[in-house]
Amino acid sequence: MPNRFSGKVVVVTGGAAGLGRAFALAFAREGAHLVLVDIDEAGMRETTRLVEQAGGTASSHRCDLSREDEIGSAADAILAERDHVDVLINNAGLHAGQIARDFFDVGLEKWQHYFAVNCFAPALLAEKLRSGLANAKGVIINQSSMASYVPATAYGITKATLNAFTFAMANQYAGDGVRAVAIAPGLMATEAAQEGVEDANWERLKSMQQVGRQGTPEDIANLGVFLASDEGSFINNQVYLCDGGNSLRGWRG
Repeated sequence: MPNRFSGKVVVVTGGAAGLGRAFALAFAREGAHLVLVDIDEAGMRETTRLVEQAGGTASSHRCDLSREDEIGSAADAILAERDHVDVLINNAGLHAGQIARDFFDVGLEKWQHYFAVNCFAPALLAEKLRSGLANAKGVIINQSSMASYVPATAYGITKATLNAFTFAMANQYAGDGVRAVAIAPGLMATEAAQEGVEDANWERLKSMQQVGRQGTPEDIANLGVFLASDEGSFINNQVYLCDGGNSLRGWRG
């Protein structure tokens, strides 16, 4: 069903690269207008180029998602351009090398930064885009992680918290006709996923996959398109694990 999102607006945070870029391209191929939100302006320009190459359109807004004032400014700019937001994909996140490490000596400042970007920014951006989401009877998709199922690291703890935010969002926005779901990717063949993981541990993790390959950004983006589509319109208040059948939840250790 091509062009399922023709005339619709899809906001993607972290849209400058990786999974965010994959989301942008997947929705562009379905006819959506993409609104990219990221701190990396050069990366957003490249994503915009690729979106246009795929036949789509895009606009972008530079935003440091650890700052509430910048989140507010980006949301105001988005709503000034469009009165509806059909899909908000809270994809941006960070792990700063803590994805496979214990959380000792992280320190309060880094903890606060993790939570600001990974947990509070999705909630704040959704709140500030509430009128646009309500006008469209839209959907919020939060980017979680399989690490949230056994949150033994700083990264996993923030993603478990984001799962809790997802459930809260589904309840809080129900009166607006807005759905909220999350996707928890498994082991992804991305640069960000491999950062901070030693080569030997990476090979061990790959061997845990029940499906005989690693996940790709497109696997996650395709799930996002389905969840946001009319075909997924009865799905709400859920976190979807997309991990190739990996049942060993302590894999980041």
